[in-house]
This record gives sequence, structure tokens and C-alpha cells, in this order.
Amino acid sequence: MAIKYLLQAGNYISTVEDTLYGSFVEHLGRAVYTGIYEPGHPSADEHGFRTDVANLIQELKVSTVRYPGGNFVSGYNWLDGVGPKEQRPVRLDYAWLSKETNEFGIGEFYTWAQKFGVEPMVAVNLGTGTPQEAGYFVEYSNLKGGTYYSDLRKQHGYEKPFGFKYWCVGNEMDGPWQTCHLEADEYGRKARETAKIMKWVDPSIKLVACGSATTNLPSYPEWDRVVLETCYDQVDYLSCHHYFENSTGKLEDFLGSYVRMDNFIHTIKATADFVKAKLRSNKDMMISFDEYNIWSIEGEPWMDFFDRDPNNRFTKAPPLLEQHYTFLDALVLGGLMCTLVNNCDRVKMASLAQLVNVIAPIYTQPNGAVIKQTIFYPFKWLSVYGRGKALRYFANVPCIETVHGQTKTLQSAAVYNDERKEIAFFVLNLDQHQTQDLSFTLDGFGKVELTAHHELADCPLLAQNTFAEPNAVVPHEVPVTKAEQDSLTVQVKPLSFNLYLFKVEGEQ
Repeated sequence: MAIKYLLQAGNYISTVEDTLYGSFVEHLGRAVYTGIYEPGHPSADEHGFRTDVANLIQELKVSTVRYPGGNFVSGYNWLDGVGPKEQRPVRLDYAWLSKETNEFGIGEFYTWAQKFGVEPMVAVNLGTGTPQEAGYFVEYSNLKGGTYYSDLRKQHGYEKPFGFKYWCVGNEMDGPWQTCHLEADEYGRKARETAKIMKWVDPSIKLVACGSATTNLPSYPEWDRVVLETCYDQVDYLSCHHYFENSTGKLEDFLGSYVRMDNFIHTIKATADFVKAKLRSNKDMMISFDEYNIWSIEGEPWMDFFDRDPNNRFTKAPPLLEQHYTFLDALVLGGLMCTLVNNCDRVKMASLAQLVNVIAPIYTQPNGAVIKQTIFYPFKWLSVYGRGKALRYFANVPCIETVHGQTKTLQSAAVYNDERKEIAFFVLNLDQHQTQDLSFTLDGFGKVELTAHHELADCPLLAQNTFAEPNAVVPHEVPVTKAEQDSLTVQVKPLSFNLYLFKVEGEQ
């Protein structure tokens, strides 16, 4: 018996903002140096940017890039990364026990973002930094001229303002690991005063306050309530951060990670709405899920790199957090991204953390090749085809019991793109053995034709893409049969992530 999916024209969750398909570049490990920036590399342009990496970033259609951190930003002075490179100081990075040369700074990031078509999402330091320093940063970046810092930018060769729209007011300040960690009431007050100055300098900017960095902290979700009660009127988004790993060792628990993400989002929505009611506000607080990914934190503790050899401390761009992703990881990421789409009424921005080398879909060799990791593909599918309006769908999907509770064996999302007159349907089959038959009823869309099926399937769960075998895990296009076109019924393989495309005449 086929599982019936009903989708109705006009029954939308919300518009999927392009900013849902953002990513993240931090001064951590090889994300910047030998990642996006490597002067002397065969593909490097006149700025030292690796164009082989940039080509893959453009293939992913990454919308925003969050920069420069991350934990790094809580000890970072943005002035260290401006002006003539030969005059920039070399600093110790407390967050990642590394040496930061500052040869790549805010101007280089702006130039890189402009050249390769991404929208910057800039973070300010609320660890060792002050509210006034954040205001100076906005002044340097966004004012036309006539003040000390805007004229300083011009002296550095940038006549026009950078025009940065999105700003993160600190990073993970709830985390005890953070440089100059703050309690919720302390952060809330500092964020409020910082936000006031930043918006006095440029009222057009959008600000993201630090929400909970993980559900594992005892402060969650009380942190979010206290912070929002303190700075609700001054900020536009609250951040969520969460990484997912196979912590129980059970396949079904790992594949069901999307439930944990969904529960997190709903908890933060409820907390924000409680504060909205308490403050008698008319504003809905939106969510920026600006760090998420698969990260085997327990399996790859980054401190081991320094414990093994004290000489590894405070070196430039050490190889940190270079997770090699598997076919299984790609399946899990597909489920997570469907959850983001299904919550697009409140999750308006998201950042896959990170973009290159550091827990990333793109992986490079210094002075060498670049490959697509397995998680490249589900992100690309959603980013390319998941823009438009997210559709509500109705289906009676069987469930299994996991550590997350009752978990549907099919996790899916549907997006209608009016410009292309196309519905994209994404579906993860968690079942390890059972092929699932799906039938579609698409009401109000006129004539509908199933035109394409792309499938990520039939790989060993631990298969990886490597420099020796870069295409060990790649998706395949499956021919659509006449029977599937006539009946709009398809088969979804066990342990697979799928993209179905439907051409429609248009809403009736």
C-alpha cells in the first residue's frame, strides 16, 4: 500500500528565504588559509583566492557566509585585519590555540564575497570586545565617509562602503568554552547596549542575538528567555546552534536527528513567543540557525592535536576539525535540511558550519586538489531547488521508536517555485530494509508531470569521498518511467535521500 502525500496549491508554510542556504567561514584550522585563501596556489586569482574552491561554493549557491567566527571572534580585534598587510600584527588565537597572521581580514573578506556572489554575515566580538568597538566596526564598514573610521576604510583602498546588512552580536556567549563567557543577564545587557550603538550608526542593519549554542547546556532554554527579555526590541533574530552526531551508536537514532532539530526550533519559537506576550510586543522574533552540521565531537576531540605534541600550539592554520564525511552523514544532513524548510515561517536564516575544510562540504589539499565531501550533495539539492514557497503536506507515515521518541521513517519537505512552475519534493527514507511506495495528489496545480528523480542511495554507510576516489558517493539521476508519470507513484529505496521534480501548469 502506497503512502499517500496530499499537497494543495496555496497551502504554504511560508516563503523559503534565500538566506536559509548560508554557510560559515571562521578563522579556524584551514578554513581560511589553504581553504578559501591560498596565494601561490595554481588556481589562485590576483587576490590569493582559490578559484577552484570558489567554483564549488558557487555550485552550492551559498547565499550568506558568516564571518569571522565562531569562537574565534570572541577574542578578535577587527582592526588587526585592516590596512597594509605587512603592518598587521600576528596574534594568538585563544579559541583554537592557533597563530593568526591577519593577512586575511575584513577587507579581503568583503572583496571575496563581492567577487563570488555571497552576502556577508559579520560577527562582532562580545567576549573581549566592547559595545563601542562594535560601533566603530559598523562605522568603518557601512558609513560613506566624513568620520574617523569611515575615512580610515577609504585610506585602506575601499572608497565605497561595504554595506554589511547582517550582524551577529557575539557568538555562543552561553558556552563556558567561550572567551569571556557571560551569564544570560550579563550578555543580554551587553547585547542590548551594543545593538543600540550599532543601529545608531546604521539603522538599516539586521542583528542576530546569541541564543542557545546547544540543547545540552543546563542553561537551555532559560538563557533564551532571559536574553530576549533584555534585548527583544533591539535585535531582529535569535540564533540557534546545534551539531549532530551518532552518540548512541544506533543507526535509527542518528538518522532521526531531524527530530531533535525540530524540537529545538519549536522550543525556541515557544520561548520567543512567551517573551513577546510578556513584553506586549507586536514583533515576532525570527530564528537564525546559523550553526548546524554533522560533527563527531566525541569521536574527534580537537584538543588531542595539541595534547599529542606541545609544538602544535599556536601554529598557523593547523588541521583542526577536518571531519571526513560518509554516505550516512549525507543522509542525516538531508533530513536536517528538510526540517529547516518545514520551519521556514520562523527560521529565516541558517548557516551550514562550516564551508571549507573545517567540518565542511568542501575539502582541499594545500597547493593541491579540492573535492566534494558527501554532504555537498544534499545541501546543493536544497539550495538549488528548495527556493520558493514551502508547501504543507499531509501523509500518514509509519513511525519507529528512537532516542528522540516516535520518529517518522520518512522525513520530507516540498517547495513550489512559481518562476520555474515546479515542485521539488525531498525525502529521506530512514528505514534500513523497507522500500516505500509514495503516491502524490497535487490539488490545484493544474496538469502535473513528474519530470526527474535524483537519488543518493546504494552506498556503504561509511563510504567517503577521498582525493584518490572523489566520486565514491555521488547522486544519480533515475529515469522516470511512464508508469510513474501516469500514476504519480514512486518507490523510495531504503536508506536513501531523494529529490523529485514535478512540472506544473500553475496554481488554479
